[in-house]
Amino acid sequence: MYERILIPTDGSNVAQAAVDSAIDLAERYDAEIHALFVADTDAVAYGLGTEQVDRIRQGNFEGMTELREDATEATSYVTEQAEKAGVAAVEHHAGGQPHRMIANYADDHEIDLIVIGSHGRSGVRRALLGSVTERVLRSTHTPVLVVDYQEDD
Repeated sequence: MYERILIPTDGSNVAQAAVDSAIDLAERYDAEIHALFVADTDAVAYGLGTEQVDRIRQGNFEGMTELREDATEATSYVTEQAEKAGVAAVEHHAGGQPHRMIANYADDHEIDLIVIGSHGRSGVRRALLGSVTERVLRSTHTPVLVVDYQEDD
């Protein structure tokens, strides 16, 4: 049923909860995990020059230490958890509008399921889905599993 499962991740607790669900499914279906970190170029464009934004769009975070570390940390967590479970994993870093990059990646890599957190790194608990998650749901025909995370009180 599932051969390739995509996990868009920003490294947040919600994204890490989605990893657990995705790996469980990957184990059951002998599927490959794809970990995707997308740097939102709309959010970073104001503080960077055109050349740097173009490099980010190409997934090249060289010279941007903090961004590169965030991307590596987020996707490495996914691959480490996958390896512990005996699941094959692929890491990818990209730049652009997250919902479009996620939908395009799913199409380009014949992804069978997207497993995504209900919201990302916002500090506020939302009653509605996060904007990226909501836009992913509207941007792709690939099935999407939305995973919520609630911190222990």
